[in-house]
Amino acid sequence: MVAIAILGVLISVAIAHTSAVPGFLIVFGSLAALVVIDQLIFKKGIIATGTLPAGLVIFLYVFLFFYKYLTEERKKKYLKSTFSKYVSPAIVEEILKDPENIELGGKRVRLAVFFSDLRNFTTISEKLQATELSDVLNLYLTPMTNIVFENKGTLDKNIGDAVMAFFGAPIHFNDNSTWACRCAILSIKKLDSIREEIDRKFPGKNIPIAIGIGINTADVSAGNMGSDIVRSYTVMGDGVNLASRLEGITKEYGVQIVISQFTYADVKDTFTCRELDLVRVKGKLEPIRIYELISERQPEAQWVQVIQHFSEGYKLYHQKDFAAAKVCFQKALEVRPEDAPSELYIERCDDFMAEPPPIDWDGVKVMKTK
Repeated sequence: MVAIAILGVLISVAIAHTSAVPGFLIVFGSLAALVVIDQLIFKKGIIATGTLPAGLVIFLYVFLFFYKYLTEERKKKYLKSTFSKYVSPAIVEEILKDPENIELGGKRVRLAVFFSDLRNFTTISEKLQATELSDVLNLYLTPMTNIVFENKGTLDKNIGDAVMAFFGAPIHFNDNSTWACRCAILSIKKLDSIREEIDRKFPGKNIPIAIGIGINTADVSAGNMGSDIVRSYTVMGDGVNLASRLEGITKEYGVQIVISQFTYADVKDTFTCRELDLVRVKGKLEPIRIYELISERQPEAQWVQVIQHFSEGYKLYHQKDFAAAKVCFQKALEVRPEDAPSELYIERCDDFMAEPPPIDWDGVKVMKTK
């Protein structure tokens, strides 16, 4: 009985920690060993029954097989119900292929965080009834969410009219910054069809639809977080806060997409960007370089000229040659009259020519608001 008990414990541990095929081989090997042992002791004139140990081995295998099957299925259903709210069906299937890829308790991972926000939402809400506002948000948020899913993104949450997403979790991939930037550009392109659909449904309302997007790539904590009562799969960390700040900065510079220097380092060979400024965002001590994301690969000819003139002016601006810098920014405006960053820097040049900056001026723009 002691030997049978030890055998039962060993078989249980072995089957519990192996997959189906190794488990079957362990059971088959155990039964074969029992047969060999039975024959050996029989030749020595000892009669013993192998039914009990053999039956124990078979029972443990069948019991643990079905137990593991039921628990794995329950775990897969839980994962599917959890992540289907955040990611595309294709990503859910990748998670289910190897659930060990995720840690529901949270883990440190490098990913790209994406924030987008609908401009003039207060003005829009004042024009519409509650049900109409709900319909407008649905017409806007549904395609935006689909674009996130189509680009391997995970939807964190919709905060009213804002979209928070991240790229690189729960399934990690090395080019998450590329997918985030592509998602941002496609989101901007989608706005035209969204405006047309809203105008058809609400004729005469003149509902303005414009968005700003901020993207930052950083090491953050990703996982199932929250209270014992309510949890959600989300990301937390300083890198998340910076992405949110960058979305707000788009208003300051009059552009649609702003990315951090960390995201730019990942995508500079694939996307066309222009450096906008060196800023110190609220809550941060170290300044960071921010860039406007313009297009994937080569932009149209007009943009090439604008970037060239703006970059020359930007360089002269930081060299404190404000008069020459202003000329460059004016040339950029001649090519693209609606270029808001050029207009902003012309105003700054005028201000500094009227009142020069201090000797120790480092060119950093300190952001006073979030």
